[in-house]
Amino acid sequence: VLVSQAVWALVVCQVRYSVPEEAKAGTVVGRLSQDLGLEAGEAESRRLRLVPQGRRASVEVSGASGALVVSSRLDREELCGKDAPCALRLEVLLERPLRVFHVELEVTDINDNAPVFPEKEETFKIAEFNTLPGSRFPLEGASDADVGSNAQLSYTLSPSEYFRLDHQKNYHKESLSLVLTKALDRETVPEHRLLLTASDGGHPSLSGTMELVISVLDANDNAPQFNQSVYKVKILEGSKPGTLLMTLNATDLDEGINSDITYQFGRRVSAKVKEMFSIDEKKGEIRLQGNLDYEEMDNYEIGIEARDKGTPPLSGHCSVELEVVDVNDNAPEVRVTSLSVPVSEDAAVGTVVALLSVSDRDSGANGRVRCLLWPASPFGLVSTFAGSYSLVLREALDRERVSEYEVEVRAEDGGSPALRASRVVRVPVSDVNDNAPSFAQAVYTVLARENNAAGAELARLWARDPDEAGNGRVSYSLSEGGGGGAVSGGGWRPASSYVSFEVRAVDAGEPPLWGNATVQLFVVDENDNAPSLLLAAGGAGAGAGGVLSGEGSSFLEPGSLWAWASWGAPAGQVVAKIRAVDADSGYNAWLRYELLEPRGKGAFRVGLYSGEVSTARALEEADGPRQRLVIVVRDHGEPPLSVTATLSVSLVEGSETAQASAGSSAGIGGMVQGGAGSAAVAADVSEWATNAWLVVAICAVSSVFVVALLLYVGSRCWPRSAVLSGAGPTTLVCASEVGSWSYSQRQSRSLCVSDGAGKSDLMVFSPNFPPPPPPPVPAGKETQPESPALLD
Repeated sequence: VLVSQAVWALVVCQVRYSVPEEAKAGTVVGRLSQDLGLEAGEAESRRLRLVPQGRRASVEVSGASGALVVSSRLDREELCGKDAPCALRLEVLLERPLRVFHVELEVTDINDNAPVFPEKEETFKIAEFNTLPGSRFPLEGASDADVGSNAQLSYTLSPSEYFRLDHQKNYHKESLSLVLTKALDRETVPEHRLLLTASDGGHPSLSGTMELVISVLDANDNAPQFNQSVYKVKILEGSKPGTLLMTLNATDLDEGINSDITYQFGRRVSAKVKEMFSIDEKKGEIRLQGNLDYEEMDNYEIGIEARDKGTPPLSGHCSVELEVVDVNDNAPEVRVTSLSVPVSEDAAVGTVVALLSVSDRDSGANGRVRCLLWPASPFGLVSTFAGSYSLVLREALDRERVSEYEVEVRAEDGGSPALRASRVVRVPVSDVNDNAPSFAQAVYTVLARENNAAGAELARLWARDPDEAGNGRVSYSLSEGGGGGAVSGGGWRPASSYVSFEVRAVDAGEPPLWGNATVQLFVVDENDNAPSLLLAAGGAGAGAGGVLSGEGSSFLEPGSLWAWASWGAPAGQVVAKIRAVDADSGYNAWLRYELLEPRGKGAFRVGLYSGEVSTARALEEADGPRQRLVIVVRDHGEPPLSVTATLSVSLVEGSETAQASAGSSAGIGGMVQGGAGSAAVAADVSEWATNAWLVVAICAVSSVFVVALLLYVGSRCWPRSAVLSGAGPTTLVCASEVGSWSYSQRQSRSLCVSDGAGKSDLMVFSPNFPPPPPPPVPAGKETQPESPALLD
């Protein structure tokens, strides 16, 4: 299709018209719009116009009708001189879309110029008798500015018995001479006046005249003679002034002064020739004294006269035809006649971007120009006419890769050495919305501290769109169905639902394009919960080694707790166990138990992490009947929070301990029966319930650990953002429902989910993290806004 279109542009789209010179302004040359296949009214709507040329065309396109009409005086002689035929090459531009047509307008000649002689009168001096019949006297012929038959001249001479006219024509030139037919006698006719008439071949014929005045002289009857009538010389343009062109030589058969010859330019030689050349009147040397320019004039015809010094002097004539040989002294010229920019990046291949005109004033190979584009680009040159090129799109454009091209059109002629010229065409590329916004990563992991105020910044996401202006202006939103944010008509979701949500980036193009990213939100624990004492469900009392009792509730504020111990109990016997839980997670929920009172070396001690109260030594009567212990339970938060419990331990005999245990077991509801072993049975029941919950928690933690391990293996196979960790080794901390803790010393990132006390924690812990700022003193659970969370 492209080849067919190019052939059609070169062959079909060239229109030819003919118009006679001197046609009046407004004369219709041709129906241009119709000949170009345009409908009525399209010429004006699609802006049919002529591309301005270097010289005045004298024609224009009528905007309404689309016809080519004469706009000013057409003078063929002014436009083309003697060139025939006189053809004007016009470029017609049709916009919307951009197309170019070539029109050839031939201006035909009319017989509007009469023949003109160089002079109105020409004088000859001819010696009587010495001039033999048959002697020839060259005449300067007339010139006619017309061409063809209108410039074909014929000559007539008024009747004379002494002279006749000799007019010879050949393919190269024509000669006009006055021939003597009879010897002259000055005493009979001292002067002859003849009328020379030149008539052209037009209809009607036009003519011009010149009077010939012949004076008859005596004596010197031999004129100088050249060895040939025409001399041909070639010289390179740009030759240096002073260059010798040739040396003329004429001979005279006379003797003495009548044979003494001087050389000079003929009377019809123009002043421009005399400025360009010089002749030595004695030696006959013709030299160059001006600067030859082939492009200004490529040939000269110089008339030379050799005159003797006789009385009267006689002269001989010859002609020197000088041909100027072209040298490559003119570089090509590149002009941009039309430019259609910017070019849309989705423009079709074959789109015309610019029209170029290339010319060289030299001739032959020196004037033959070839063009190329540099550097390599998605554009190409198509030759549409002699010296005319179209810059067309060869490949698809991408503004995001290259937003503007600088295409250099290089022209080189065929001379040796070759001359070059170039022209840079800037072609900006306009944007279309062909790039969707894209995030730097598909999944973002965000750590946010709990107790953030509403409106606190969690993370900043940025999507890149390489398009420009509105096509690259990005707006962000939470896509429908994603977790987090306000739900239309449903208020705010709880914090537990802010685990994973999707952010959508949409550009402002038409139509808009978008990209998505997933945000995973992890809430980092603050130490905002103090430890709470926890009792086993059921009884109101306990024996030695039993569970602390309160007033029948599961949770107990600091108060008076009691237990029994037997006299003589050995060191290390457990008499009671403090149970506490912390709603926080991680270090903030890791509890430790310390004996606050009595200080020093007492009879009892408490396990640092187990909360078991046991004897530090064997109990003696000196220890008294009752011991009051103040135990503080602290977490590992910063700063640590604590709760205090007061334990009263009664020291009794072994039988009293059994009775107290039996009474206590009855109060529990008969769960354990009989004697001194009832307290131990009650303790075992409570311990069994705790162990059952521990088994459930361990199973849940193990299941989550397996899932997390599978996800970790998957994440290693599919690249994605990792959870942010500190510089040091990561330590996994998992909380059970009763507040006990286990540790893992593995040096890799770990995730842990614990199922304890009715809540789930997803936590990453690293002991090398800098400590968080201390939380404010709890007052109605109000918190200050945190700094933006860390974003991986």
